[in-house]
Amino acid sequence: MIAAEATPAEPTPSGTPAELIQARGLTKRFGDFTAVDGIDVTVTAGESFGFLGPNGAGKSSTMRMIAAVSPVTSGTLRIFGLDPATRGPDIRAALGVVPQKDTLDEELTVEENLWIYGRYFGLSWAECRRRATELLEFAQLTERAGDRVEPLSGGMKRRLTIARSLINDPRILLLDEPTTGLDPQARHVLWDRLFRLKRQGVTLVVTTHYMDEAEQLCDRLVVMDHGQIVAEGSPRALIQTHATREVLELRFADDDNGIHVPSLQGIGERVEVLPDRLLVYADDGDGALAAAHARGIRPLSALVRRSSLEDVFLHLTGRTLVD
Repeated sequence: MIAAEATPAEPTPSGTPAELIQARGLTKRFGDFTAVDGIDVTVTAGESFGFLGPNGAGKSSTMRMIAAVSPVTSGTLRIFGLDPATRGPDIRAALGVVPQKDTLDEELTVEENLWIYGRYFGLSWAECRRRATELLEFAQLTERAGDRVEPLSGGMKRRLTIARSLINDPRILLLDEPTTGLDPQARHVLWDRLFRLKRQGVTLVVTTHYMDEAEQLCDRLVVMDHGQIVAEGSPRALIQTHATREVLELRFADDDNGIHVPSLQGIGERVEVLPDRLLVYADDGDGALAAAHARGIRPLSALVRRSSLEDVFLHLTGRTLVD
């Protein structure tokens, strides 16, 4: 096994596992700006939990509080049942953190980055080398072990950062926007590595603004907007609750897409207007397109696709995840 399986939390008096992360009314302010506005979050052992939302939604601020590196303004937060205000070092020793931007030492070799990081946790040199060998195999970087970091591709650096975060056998792995800036192939390789960790029982907490990433990685997630949680559930449940089975995307030559909305009324459940297209939500997208054609509507292009978490976010907030 590459990383130790998540250590179960102590059982509660009722016999159910205690939460590894519990936040109630969690708030973070920077002066007059409220980044996180009274959210409630619970994460249990072995779960893959996600924070989905656009940049500025409060995801990273929440993660920094969970990582015990940013103080809580108000509300309560417990990690492993511990208060980060008084037990920060103990919490950080049991966490693995993958920051939004890689912080690798590019002058060192791949394996040296792991050795040095392991020493920060008090591991012996022999133990650092043993764990590094396992982790580089897990990250598919064994052949690059002796190479300097600087010339590695972005995907390789990201996998190395994840390998480094596992050097202390963490109980929780925090991943802040893990695949931002990576090409599609590198993203899928990284997803595979994370799925393997999840299968081993490692508790994952992920922030992302990529809908497909949240659907791939998360058992359960919260949708955040302007520091608040606007929905919570599994990806499938959220889509079933807040969207139709399919979406018909229509593009027109007009600058104002809104002028076509009256002609589409009654086709599907609702119509959303975006700057570059109209979205018609219907359980049968092809049927909706046929109905539009029957009314004489002739878009420049039409696409039928399944609903996604981005449609959930649009419905709940009136804007897209990439705004």
